[in-house]
Amino acid sequence: MKQLWRGVTAAACVATLAVGAAAQQLTGAGATFPYPIYSKWFDAYHQKNGGVQINYQSIGSGGGIQQLKAGTVDFGASDAPLSDAEAKDMPAPVVHFPTVAGAVVLAYNVPGVSQLKLSGDVIVDIFLGQITRWNDPRIAKLNAGVSLPSTAIAVAHRSDGSGTSYIFTHYLSAVSGEWKTKVGAGKSVNWPVGLGGKGNEGVAGIIKQTPGGFGYVELAYAIQNRLPFAEVRNAAGKFVVASVASTTAAAAGGAESLKSDIRTPIVNSPNAKAYPIAGFTYLLVYRDLKDATRGKALASFIKWSMSEGQKMAPDLYYAPLPKGVVALNQASLKSLTAGGQKVAQK
Repeated sequence: MKQLWRGVTAAACVATLAVGAAAQQLTGAGATFPYPIYSKWFDAYHQKNGGVQINYQSIGSGGGIQQLKAGTVDFGASDAPLSDAEAKDMPAPVVHFPTVAGAVVLAYNVPGVSQLKLSGDVIVDIFLGQITRWNDPRIAKLNAGVSLPSTAIAVAHRSDGSGTSYIFTHYLSAVSGEWKTKVGAGKSVNWPVGLGGKGNEGVAGIIKQTPGGFGYVELAYAIQNRLPFAEVRNAAGKFVVASVASTTAAAAGGAESLKSDIRTPIVNSPNAKAYPIAGFTYLLVYRDLKDATRGKALASFIKWSMSEGQKMAPDLYYAPLPKGVVALNQASLKSLTAGGQKVAQK
């Protein structure tokens, strides 16, 4: 199995990066969803350039947005883009930079079951508490020939404000009017059933330790924890396993709509090859940065992540950005200023 991250803690990633001759320290906080690729990027950029230190706190999307709002970090990280209301409530205009696309998988711990297929309506009813045992007839119908035990389904979900929850609940709302009406979509919702865990690692831990465990985590966390995850029936009626290829198909299908709004969700793609529970993760940066030197360092890193950084994404089970989205990011970089002066290098 590929080693997803090495020599870093789950709480923070500290790596040394370089822009110019002067040493700088940048700070960021937010999503756990992209933590494996971000920690890899910071280390690789350090090896290439040396000099600037980036400290990233993997605390969840909601926490990252709050720290950006408070002005305690240079950038926030979130799988949930700011809503119009959230953007209006920020101290200054914020620019969204999609960095990679990732898949949210339904991981499970059912002894003796190594393959599982699920449909959107069944997933919804498990999280509504209407399907409570693994041998429920509706699950059995989707999995002919699989011996399913009567074990209770132990649902796990996020307890913190989470972009992974944002992606997952937007999917549930897309496939179920009942879920959309009763629960809705967002970084935090009132879950009808289940036990909460902090971060993707917390939910993965609950599933791994609980017979009958079932919950949603980013693909890399399922693989890191050796948790099996279900194939999910997509909008075209095909059962698709989460992978770089199927996440890329979802990202490519949504690229055009991002031209009108970079925040557009890509869940439940009509593409027959697409995995349906996928989304972009974003860096959130103030359009006008307080410090020109730090602003240039941050812009230089973002520029690198759009080129060399994208090549590292597949090895960590993320989908690289479509060319059209990279072009949107390049245009956004040109809009960043510090004291009215452009910070991005040509």
